[in-house]
Amino acid sequence: MINSIVAMIACIILSAYFSATETAFSSLNKTRIRAMAENGHKKAALTLKLSENYDRLISTILIGNNIVNIAVASIGTVLFVNMLGQEVGAPVSTAVITIVVLIFGEITPKSVAKDHPESFAMFSAPLLQVLIWALMPLNFIFANWKKLIGKIFRVKESSKMSQEELILLLNEVQEEGAIDESEGKLLRNAVEFGDLEAQDILTHRVDLAGIELDATNEEVAAKFEQSHFSRLLVYDGTIDKIVGILHQKDFYVGCGITDKSVAEMMSAPVFVHQSEKIDILLQKMRSGKSHIAIVIDEYGGVLGIVTMEDILEELVGDIWDEHDEVKEPVLKIGENTYTVDCGIFFDDFCEYFNIKTDSDSVSLAGWVMDYTGGIPKEGDKFNFENLNFTITKTNDHRILYARVEVMEEESAQSEK
Repeated sequence: MINSIVAMIACIILSAYFSATETAFSSLNKTRIRAMAENGHKKAALTLKLSENYDRLISTILIGNNIVNIAVASIGTVLFVNMLGQEVGAPVSTAVITIVVLIFGEITPKSVAKDHPESFAMFSAPLLQVLIWALMPLNFIFANWKKLIGKIFRVKESSKMSQEELILLLNEVQEEGAIDESEGKLLRNAVEFGDLEAQDILTHRVDLAGIELDATNEEVAAKFEQSHFSRLLVYDGTIDKIVGILHQKDFYVGCGITDKSVAEMMSAPVFVHQSEKIDILLQKMRSGKSHIAIVIDEYGGVLGIVTMEDILEELVGDIWDEHDEVKEPVLKIGENTYTVDCGIFFDDFCEYFNIKTDSDSVSLAGWVMDYTGGIPKEGDKFNFENLNFTITKTNDHRILYARVEVMEEESAQSEK
């Protein structure tokens, strides 16, 4: 009887070991283990090696766990039948062994291992390595069985991490405190970098600064002084026919202005389509040795430009220089009233005011024209959900600013 109890205790301990090991290896942080292994930690290196062949690892754990669980159930049944008889001993054995295995062989060890996965994985690795060698024939059989099942059901699993999974991992790492908020934002921007297109970050054509191909040097100097830009677009007749880029350093030489014409000083422009991905765009700008790319639409017209600074800002955030004027796109002027720059990205506007719409508009100005079905004038008003819009400033056919009033729920319903 004592030998049976000792054997059962040993089986339950082994069951706890296998359960905890399974949880530890499925929950451990491979990056942390790899860093420890590279620093010379032998158990970490062994743990990393075992985790890289997870199929063999989990097969060994499951075989061992099933063996000890069956053993403890068998020993327990014999023990209780001898003590209580056939009719009472069998059901009592089932109930007692089930409760004991659940508490001490499954729930408790798995809870502990979940809280300390790396430590327990390194603790269990040496014995697990021995068991893998001992159960190698069974592992071979199960490995080939898995391949057969995969072929029958044509199971194809991708081991590559998706962009969404990578961003989720970055969020988890940031929450754990391994990286701060600014580092996390930089890494997320780098991951999402390849999804952006030229049209997402361009400076629109209405905000471009350019000069005619036949402009005089005095006109060029005045444009440089007015715009504060280091480069100007050179166009022939219309902004849709850009023929070059003029750099300030080529125009000002020594202590004065060069005697060369604009055509002699300008460099060739780089043209890209509006749907060009910005990582490809960056490569084209580098190969063309240009800091500016001209973005064109499907009709060959100029939509705007993308600068090297625009691309860099998508990674590191806004970069300000001494000539930049700091503007808040949304300025609160009253308790529930705001002045909004209509050039704001429409997605940012929706997020700020917590509204939802299926519009594909890029800017707020574009959405206003789509929603109203025309070009609003100064003073025009309209409502959308709980927002009351008043157009406050326009320029030619451009909507520059609007006043937005957030109405209470009851007021919004009565206005509709």
